[in-house]
Amino acid sequence: MKKIAIVGAGSMAEAIISGILENNLIDRKNVWVTNHANQERLAKLEVRYGINQTYDLNLLFDQADIVMLAMKPKDAATAVAGIHEFLTEQMLIVSVLAGVSMDTIETLARKPLSIARSMPNTSAAVGKSATAIAVNTRVSKEQLEITKKLFNTVGLAKFVKEDQLDAVTGLSGSGPAYIYYLIEAMENSADAIGLDKPIAKELIVQTLIGAAEMVKNSSKTARQLRQEVTSPGGTTEAGIRILEEFSVQEAFISCIKAAATQSKKMGTALCSELQVGKHI
Repeated sequence: MKKIAIVGAGSMAEAIISGILENNLIDRKNVWVTNHANQERLAKLEVRYGINQTYDLNLLFDQADIVMLAMKPKDAATAVAGIHEFLTEQMLIVSVLAGVSMDTIETLARKPLSIARSMPNTSAAVGKSATAIAVNTRVSKEQLEITKKLFNTVGLAKFVKEDQLDAVTGLSGSGPAYIYYLIEAMENSADAIGLDKPIAKELIVQTLIGAAEMVKNSSKTARQLRQEVTSPGGTTEAGIRILEEFSVQEAFISCIKAAATQSKKMGTALCSELQVGKHI
């Protein structure tokens, strides 16, 4: 990788910049970023990471082999219209635009492109994202490897088909919020049974980390692990019984299905809106 040009300077762009530099994937002198008009934000990123920021598009895209689209999805039409003449078929276009299909990006750019469309989550900020990536047929084996390396700097990266990205959004894209919701419930219950909040928070966090590591490192399923700690007549069984009475597992399944359905609905609407309003 020679140079990456990042269009958009929000939290996800910053997380990826941080991951790239911490893993020495690209030299900081070859990391360039721009946005629509927030000069103050660009200056902060320049100072914080020692990267380059510019509004000179000739400078931004000169010798760039990776272009990351990281603006707000609703601004994609305007943004891509402003840079389409600088995009080439040789570049790898990496999109973190939620809901914007690869076909839509090509339509906005008015040319065929090598595109990797990703669905990271907010845990990228701490290098623990679960990222799904879909690529089009123009992406080469080398570009495929580059894409994997890029998103491995902010966590786990897996390749899927593009039509699976809505399911990924419902599962891992929105997933951190479901876990925060669970933590919130555990914190409220800890307060109700008389535990101090600071101690309860540490216990809850470590419990979740430990359980996740068990699932990650064990050959057993989550169901098997749960059954192993659920002794007949014991405390865990008493708790699980309440969860089953309230159909908590069914609620989580419905939750993830609803999020995936909403992702597909929003993505279809957004792509239609962007293509109708494209600048030609």
